[in-house]
Amino acid sequence: MMIKSTLAAAAALVLTACATGPAPMMYSQAMLPAAVQVPMGHKVVMETVGAGDITYECRAKANMADQFEWVFVGPDAKLMDRAGKQVGTYYGPPATWQSNDGSKFTGTQVAVAPAAAGSIPLQLVKANPAMGSGAMTGVTYVQRVATVGGVAPAMACAATNVGSKQIVKYQADYIFYKAV
Repeated sequence: MMIKSTLAAAAALVLTACATGPAPMMYSQAMLPAAVQVPMGHKVVMETVGAGDITYECRAKANMADQFEWVFVGPDAKLMDRAGKQVGTYYGPPATWQSNDGSKFTGTQVAVAPAAAGSIPLQLVKANPAMGSGAMTGVTYVQRVATVGGVAPAMACAATNVGSKQIVKYQADYIFYKAV
């Protein structure tokens, strides 16, 4: 009888743990290159996963006759919380992070660091003051980390296709910070 009670209690604990799931983890600066770490005095206020498209355009290189390159034009992505619910969008130009509540901000790139091969770089952006009132109000920095895809197209960029645009898929975590 004692064994049945112990097994029942253990089963109840396991089912409770499965139902509640693991607690969400806050993002760690320690695993990032120093260049894209947020300065001391800021705390994580929101973690999102951005998934969408990046547009590139074939253009002539500045001051380099007869040389061409794919140039980043802008992103168009949905921002999802860790539970998979859309909480905002990321689009540009200019690069703009917007919450579903209407608050939004643009930013200035501070630094980049290499990511895995085939993925856009990690990035640290200093936020401009937010427009509107809501989740983006008071955001001071946003990091782009855990990037997958998004690099310029592999197809040739030449005089024959100047002005053409290509869209590539990407995903990245966007971590938002506010001053403490």
